[in-house]
Formats: sequence, C-alpha cells, structure tokens
Amino acid sequence: MSRLHRSRIAEFEDILNEPNIVLQKLRKFCFNGIPFEGGLRCLCWKILLNYLPVERCAWNSQLKKQRELYAQFLKEMIIQPGITKAELGVFREDVTLEDHPLNPNPNSQWNTYFKDNEVLLQIDKDVRRLYPDMAFFQRPTEYPCLLILDPQNEFETLRKRVEQTTLKSQTVARNRSGVTNVSSPLKAPVLNEHEVLPDGSEAHWEVVERILFIYAKLNPGIAYVQGMNEIVGPLYYTFATDPNSEWKKHAEADTFFCFTNLMSEIRDNFIKSLDDSQCGITCKMEKVYVILKEKDGELYLKLQEQNIKPQFFAFRWLTLLLSQEFLLPDVIRIWDSLFADDNRFDFLLLVCCAMLTLIRDQLLEGDFTVNMRHLQDYPISDVHLILKTAKDLQGSKQM
Repeated sequence: MSRLHRSRIAEFEDILNEPNIVLQKLRKFCFNGIPFEGGLRCLCWKILLNYLPVERCAWNSQLKKQRELYAQFLKEMIIQPGITKAELGVFREDVTLEDHPLNPNPNSQWNTYFKDNEVLLQIDKDVRRLYPDMAFFQRPTEYPCLLILDPQNEFETLRKRVEQTTLKSQTVARNRSGVTNVSSPLKAPVLNEHEVLPDGSEAHWEVVERILFIYAKLNPGIAYVQGMNEIVGPLYYTFATDPNSEWKKHAEADTFFCFTNLMSEIRDNFIKSLDDSQCGITCKMEKVYVILKEKDGELYLKLQEQNIKPQFFAFRWLTLLLSQEFLLPDVIRIWDSLFADDNRFDFLLLVCCAMLTLIRDQLLEGDFTVNMRHLQDYPISDVHLILKTAKDLQGSKQM
C-alpha cells in the first residue's frame, strides 16, 4: 500500500471518527473515490444514502431498529404466505371456504399469493443473471437467512415458490424507450444451469431476490421494474464483501434500506407515466444533449443529423446509473462520485456528456450504425478518465 493511499485512509478515518460528521467534507472526499479498506466504502455509502445519521452516537440504535424492522418484513412477507409446517398451526392446504384458492375475491389471501408470484417470477429471471461474468452471485453466502432456512421450520423459500408455480411472467421484449438492446455486451452469456446448493444454504442472488421482492410488496405503486436488479446488485455486493464481519452479516437488511432510500431519489426514472414530466427520464435524457450542445456543438449537430436520439443510449445509462456499461469494480467507483454529488445525480448527466466527448472523433467519422454500436457498447473502460472529464465539465458549467 502506497504512502499516499495510507494517507487517504487516515483522512477518511479522521472524518468518520468525529462525533458529528461534517457531511459536506465527507462528500468532497468520497467524490474522489472511497478506499475499500476497513469497510470505509460501506460506511460512507450508508451515510451518503441517508441510512446512517451524521451523529455517530445514533448509529447503533439506528442499525438495531432497522435490522429488527427488516426481520419483521421477512416474517410478514416471506414466511407467513408460505408456511408449510404443522407446528405453527397453519397449513396452506388448510383453507376455509372464504379463502379457497379458486375464490375470485380480490381480497383473498390466495389471490394475493398468486399475484405476488407473477412479480416474483420476473425478479427471479433477472437476479439469476446478475453479473454472470462473476462467480460471486452464484456462490453461497456466509450468512444465510436463518429465520427462513431454519430446518426446524421448513418455511417455503422464494426459490421453492418459483419452482412450484406454473405461472409465467411476462417477457419484457422492449424497454420504454423502444430500444430492444438493453443487455450489456460486457455481460457473459447467461447459463441456465445453476449449482444446486445444499439445504440450509442460499446463493447471493437469492438474497438479492428477497430484497427486491420485499421492496415490491412494500411499494405496490411501482412494485418491481426490470432494471432494479442492476441497481441493487452493486449495493449488495459492496455490503456483502465488507471487511467488517460484524456489519457484513447484516448486508441483506442494510442493502434493503439503502436501496429503498436510493430508489426514493431515482424511482421516477422507472415510472412510465412520468416519462414525459419534468421529473421523468425523458427530461433527463434531453438535458444530456443540452449540455453536449453547449460543450461540443459540432458533435451535437452530428448526432442530430444522424437522428441519434438520446433515448437510444442515455435511457439505459441514466436509469441504471451506468451499472451495465462497465465492470462491477468500475461501477462501484463511479457510484462513489454519484452518491457524493451535492445535487443528487446532476453529475451523472455530466458523466454521460463526458462519455460522448471522449469518443467524439469516432462519432464524427462514423455512420449511424457504427455510432449506435459505439454508444450501446461503449469502447472506453477507463472510468477515471471519464470522471476527470466530467469533473472538468462541471468546473466550467453551473448546473
């Protein structure tokens, strides 16, 4: 470890050891990248995403309260609908006439169970292919959810619900922008076969599935939208690899609340009815071109002439916070800067603009087909150069 890196770690530790953390100072340091050592990134993200308060003395009580609340969510939304053990006095098979599986009453618990399965199947399909170029999400977690996997209870896991149901989820063939290419070229082909883990074990993707399912249950207005898995994946990976084992074992609960807080800020991007509103994704995509027109009029005109609309590429860039454009370690580095942004993701617009200007020569020379390939399979992997260019744009523009 270099002297400079040790010095950066010490600076972060000094900031985080203050009784009352100066958020503006922390943001400034995080913007330039957060060290992984000592769980610094995990801690900083929890503060930047408003999961932990700036008062250190409140951390323990906040974590205890939230983690207990998440355990309650598990009991109410995962365990109770799928109880299969007689010890608990309830069989799913032991239903009354008022709540028969064929009862058309919309308030029927069975009706809710079947509708939940439709959402669950879409989540399951998406989380199984999370970062297939990495083994991490297929590996068993060190801290399986004992509340659900306790062999004494034999609760129905979400995986069993998926295996047992015959419902078919709706296949998303086109995204809202009308572009069918929403998968990243960086992702390896998805394998259909997954290693069968022994009883009492669960893979990391199953934890992500549970997080998304509970989020969908608690937020019926938006429920689950394809792409949310790409948002929760880097969060969970970061917390589940925390060097601090005491915090690492609570990665599921902590990820859930950080994801919920993050979604409260970007959820409008996922709501189709808001697409054309001031807070919708269309407005954000147009802002990328507004900035580009100001910074590089020649490139802007070229893209306009070729009728390359921002929704052809910026839809995915903005909605998924660039999580499909780069390898996971680089995504995490970009998110250090995005989470530290004072204006909450205004910097993301500059990053997108920087990505365009850095390949301006190729775009100016290319035809429509070539340029679309560049934009949907972005050729530059040096995220530090991209962030530096975006920072330079920020320095010359008041947003």
